[in-house]
Amino acid sequence: MSNLEVLTPQNSQLIFIDHQPQMAFGVQSMDRQALKNNTVALAKAGRIFDIPTIITTVETDSFSGHTYPELLDVHPAAPLLERTSMNSWDDQKVRDALAKGAADGRKKIVVSGLWTEVCNLTFALSCMADTDYEIYMVADASGGTSEDAHKYAMDRMVQAGVIPVTWQQVLLEWQRDWARRETYDDVIGLVQEHSGAYGMGVDYAYTMVHKAPSRSAHDGQTLDPVPAT
Repeated sequence: MSNLEVLTPQNSQLIFIDHQPQMAFGVQSMDRQALKNNTVALAKAGRIFDIPTIITTVETDSFSGHTYPELLDVHPAAPLLERTSMNSWDDQKVRDALAKGAADGRKKIVVSGLWTEVCNLTFALSCMADTDYEIYMVADASGGTSEDAHKYAMDRMVQAGVIPVTWQQVLLEWQRDWARRETYDDVIGLVQEHSGAYGMGVDYAYTMVHKAPSRSAHDGQTLDPVPAT
């Protein structure tokens, strides 16, 4: 495989590393709610395109807490691969899960995790050292304990050959062509829900330009302006 080859639903798999409350408490590199939004959006993108998805956790009961409910709602049947090591690559369950996907040609590993400078970094470097997998680090669905911690971890990974991406970039790379109608509606729905200004723009274009009905089921009246006297 080559990093010149774009991500496709056939060559990718996803891993979410330690999206747990205690880990999120330490994130200072971006707004935590935005981080959760982006993480859940990435998970939903994976579901739309049937991307094999791994969720791994660390010290759930003793330190980190349970995986975000919003993430588990996207993949309610996914096993949770519990670890003690900060480096997911040290756990054989994680290696075996990734190897299963790689055997089907899914050697592009899309990664979202906490914290960028520890769990993401060590996993990426160790995985790449031992395999021919490619790592795509989702920068806006990963967080570090400071802006510098996140930035320099990303820099170090890029220097080692990791490809930096954003969650929406991954989504649209998987979609690739708006003529792919089997996923079109779900992708647009995801954009409307999670993509901020882009999603608002889609809503505006649909309702104001194309005169489509609103997505909301608002049954209340719209009251005309009444000048105050």
